[in-house]
Parts: sequence; structure tokens; C-alpha cells
Amino acid sequence: MLDPQLLLTRLGGLASGVQLRQYGVSRVQLTKDVREGRIDRVRPGLFATKGLHDSLHRAALHGGSLTCAEALRRHGVWVLEPEGPPHVWVGRRGRVHPHVGCRCTSHFFRGVPGLGLVDVETALIHLHRCAGDEAFFASFESSWRLRKLSAAARSRIRAALPAYARWLVDFARPDADSGLESLVRLRLHILGLFLACQVLLPDVGRVDFLIEKRLILEIDGRENHDGASERHRDLTRDAAASRMGIETLRFDYAQVIHEWPSVQAAILAAVERTRDHR
Repeated sequence: MLDPQLLLTRLGGLASGVQLRQYGVSRVQLTKDVREGRIDRVRPGLFATKGLHDSLHRAALHGGSLTCAEALRRHGVWVLEPEGPPHVWVGRRGRVHPHVGCRCTSHFFRGVPGLGLVDVETALIHLHRCAGDEAFFASFESSWRLRKLSAAARSRIRAALPAYARWLVDFARPDADSGLESLVRLRLHILGLFLACQVLLPDVGRVDFLIEKRLILEIDGRENHDGASERHRDLTRDAAASRMGIETLRFDYAQVIHEWPSVQAAILAAVERTRDHR
């Protein structure tokens, strides 16, 4: 007979008792392993490996699979949403299981949810329905850049979106350096600004965005540009751009996420200045 602990690991960390018995694991063995602390009983008829990630455990306890932002985060995809209670896909007529301390968000989207973590394609479709255009777009470009979306998957996602939102897939590109850059590009596109992305400039290097060939826009993520050496490098690049008659604006994560009106105003004012100096 297969070891229930090893079998659960091979099955992704979660499995129903019915599924485990199909592999020859008896009820007696499951009860013994739960009693000895080798595996967990999440709820009646559902078992998990010890140390299963908390969000996956709570989703299973709730009665479905982990989806939306937290699922994408588990896949390594950039997400706009901060970490929070799990969003759980329970199906159109799924049964929600009450549990202590439940803060889960139930999604009664059509389809048949499995156990554990939904795939990237499904999570993106659910994310758009749950969090809207910006969150979806940033995670979609991140997923594409990480090569987690085939051409067929992108096509299926586009078809699953509402008609008004399908342009987001058409506008997306696979070389966005971060979800933060995706967000900025989307917002400025809506304002009518054309941005050349990941442009290589002589003596400056590669820049995030170049607007109308006269304004560099750099978006510094949470992990970037914290040290003195990085700061010196940025100043050197900015000076080289200035010699070419190109202004540089830099914004960090907090500014883009929490102070966007100020960021937008600064960009639009800089664009007007560069146009006036032509």
C-alpha cells in the first residue's frame, strides 16, 4: 500500500478520502496517520500534508480552490492586491463549509473547482471579475512575461472577458519589467500618451519608458534603488539624459499606488514643458 503522506505530496498536498482509497489507501490507514500527526484531516473526507500553505488550507476548509490574487501570488505572478483573506472558488452551486475564523470570499463562478490552487488562466479570469481592469492587466502581463500563458491560453482568457475589456489582452505585451510598469503604461495610455517601452539610449542605458522622445519615465519597484550605489547610478544616468536634452522623472511603488493623482499631474506637466521647448 502506498504511504498516504507521500501520496498526498504527489497529488499536490490535498486529496479526498475517495481519491486516496482509489490508490489503495484504507480508511484505517488514514485514521492512523491522522492520529499520529503524519497527515491532517482538513474536514470530513478531505486530507492534506502537514505544513500545507495556510491560504490553500483555508480554501480547502471553506470548500473550494484558491483563486484570484492569492492564487496568482502563489504562482509567482505580480499582483496589485495586497495579501489578504483567500478568495475561494466553490462553483456555481458549490457548498460553503462554515469554519472558525472564516474571512474567505466565496466565488460562485461557473465551472467545477478542484482542490488546492487554480491554474494561472483561471485565476486571471476570476481576478478580472473580482478586482477589475487594472489588477487584471498588471497580472496578465506579468504572467505572460513569466511564460505562464500560451497563445491558446491568452486567446481563451480574451474570450472569457466581457466585450468591453478584451482590448486589455490586445494591448498587453510580454516584456513588461514589472506589474508596476504595466499599471503605469495602462493609465497613461488611457490619458492618450504614447510610451515607448524598455528603450535603449546611448550613454544612459535601458529606460522604462520614453515619452515623445523627450521625457524619460522610470518606475522603481519596492525592491529596487534602495542602496547608495543604485542611487549614484541613477543620478549618473539622469545627467547623461540631461546632456541629450531629455528630462527624467522617477516614481516609486508608494507614489504610483497611493499618490497617483500627483504622479499623473507631474507627468502631464513635464510633457507640456518638453513640447514647449521644441
